[in-house]
Amino acid sequence: MMEIYLFSVILATILITPFALKTLSPYLWMDILYFGDLLRILVKFVSRRRRRPFFFVLDRFLEQTTAHPHKPFIVFENENYSYTFTDKRSNKTANALQSHPGYKAGDTVALFMGNEPAFMFTWLALAKLGSPVALLNHNIRTKSLLHCFNCCKATVLIAASELKEAVEDVLPSLIEQGVTVLLMTKHCDTPGIESFSDKVDEAPDTPLPRSLRSHITFKSPAVYIYTSGTTGLPKAAVVNQNRLLTALVVLSSNGVTSSDVIYLNLPLYHTAGFIVGFIGSIETGSTIILRRKFSASQFWDDCRKHSVTVVQYIGEVMRYLCSTPKKENDKDHKVRLAIGNGVRAEIWREFVSRFGNIQIREFYASTEGNVGFVNYAGKIGAIGRINFFHKRLFPFALIKYDTERDEPIRDANGLCVESPKGETGLLVSKITDIAPFVGYAKNEEQTEKKRLRNVFKKGDLYFNSGDLMRIDKDNFIYFQDRVGDTFRWKGENVATNEVSDILTISDCLKEANVYGVQVPGHEGRVGMAAVTVKEGAEFNGSRIYNHVVNYLPSYARPRFIRIQNAVEVTGTFKQMKVKLVEESFDPGRIQDPLYILDDAEKSYVPLTAQVYSFIISGHIKL
Repeated sequence: MMEIYLFSVILATILITPFALKTLSPYLWMDILYFGDLLRILVKFVSRRRRRPFFFVLDRFLEQTTAHPHKPFIVFENENYSYTFTDKRSNKTANALQSHPGYKAGDTVALFMGNEPAFMFTWLALAKLGSPVALLNHNIRTKSLLHCFNCCKATVLIAASELKEAVEDVLPSLIEQGVTVLLMTKHCDTPGIESFSDKVDEAPDTPLPRSLRSHITFKSPAVYIYTSGTTGLPKAAVVNQNRLLTALVVLSSNGVTSSDVIYLNLPLYHTAGFIVGFIGSIETGSTIILRRKFSASQFWDDCRKHSVTVVQYIGEVMRYLCSTPKKENDKDHKVRLAIGNGVRAEIWREFVSRFGNIQIREFYASTEGNVGFVNYAGKIGAIGRINFFHKRLFPFALIKYDTERDEPIRDANGLCVESPKGETGLLVSKITDIAPFVGYAKNEEQTEKKRLRNVFKKGDLYFNSGDLMRIDKDNFIYFQDRVGDTFRWKGENVATNEVSDILTISDCLKEANVYGVQVPGHEGRVGMAAVTVKEGAEFNGSRIYNHVVNYLPSYARPRFIRIQNAVEVTGTFKQMKVKLVEESFDPGRIQDPLYILDDAEKSYVPLTAQVYSFIISGHIKL
């Protein structure tokens, strides 16, 4: 009888335990699986680090070429390029460059190209030659172009043929510096610019000797990726070989395999396109469907045509997809996973409701940062989930931040103060051997600004992310705002992202870019929003007034609204604020319609030059 009783107790325990754990700790199994993934990634990384000769991303590509020689690696504008073709074409590019008198193996080369297979062929060629590569944004011109080129001390510029005019604009400066300028065309008659495609076509496809890259270590720069420039001139973040090797697992750690087809329509000069899309696919051995640029209208047709299973997003991309006219075949596709960052909660819900049961894998990371999060539990709105294992490997914290003084709050001992759970704080991450911070090329001042000292004890060193976060009671972490984007008004902090979210759920507004502007005679910054109106709708001042009054406290309500035809974004779909803040709410400088919140009229009413002058002179107080 006792044996039967014990057996019954054990059986009951086995049956009840999973249900009890699910009730008391619903995310425990996910945490354990995530830790397993972390452990597997760490073991693979350490194994690769121990290999001799050194193992880099290029070596993984060569492994995949051997394993899948005829498999399509890149599909671009109805042309297929196999792993073998890509390998041989990159050999031809490398051999052509090596024979050029203006280049020697190991020199830094700047790549000025849009999304096309030649971008990938050329990067692989330069990896075979042991050259670091600066990935220039193909949208920048003149001053910004020269600034970015000079950041990385490149001696060679390789540009796409369609960017010839942009190169010619800065050619005198390049010639003065002795830069070799190569254009991906078969003929060029501009003095100082040489054609390069013809040289590649004529070059042999023989493999390059490993000795050409024997000087490379894990600390050697692999690529320079530029910040988006939302706050001024771009900075060149140094991505070394160690970091690039770590980044190989970005797709495989999210369940992507060699059978997946990846849709890559984000810029290859940016972290999302280059590291997640391109480098991530090298690890998995997947096929890349490459597009020149993002197109909301052609997105799903492309996915159907090529049987795409994994898509990427960033910034406002998902909002653009949700803004397209609804179709009966919206759910007719094979996409199972969307990976990226920057999707807002209400867009996440709308996207899944409209386009089907697609797993959204939201993550947080920055090009130069040393900490990241993954929302492996799929909690809508969160950028990740924190747990003991993650925090042990990558020590981080949220610290109290004074948005008025634009600096961390410190106690009587001069140390930072950790934010309680549920409160917004600045994300900082300890700089360690496992989580290093390399910094920016030729910009020690900006590099030092990102280092935060004496955080929790004298002499410690942390990376300042510049991002304000919040952790909830279930240990999910949420992005709140960028430092500088959050402003203070009437003694209260206003998070621009939250106000934007509220504005865009109104009847008539499609997009909203919220920022703070200074007003003479007032402390802090008052809220202003640059918005676009939905197609077929009209701006209704009284409705918007009622909407913001219902949803926002008085200090968070935008006092000024500016109607634009389109919200200006960077090449990576991040909203631009610098110029908007500069122009403020001055009708003399702004051609767009301007409105001011009028509590007496219970509406947003047109802002006249007279009202503006009364505000500036102090006759009207806000």
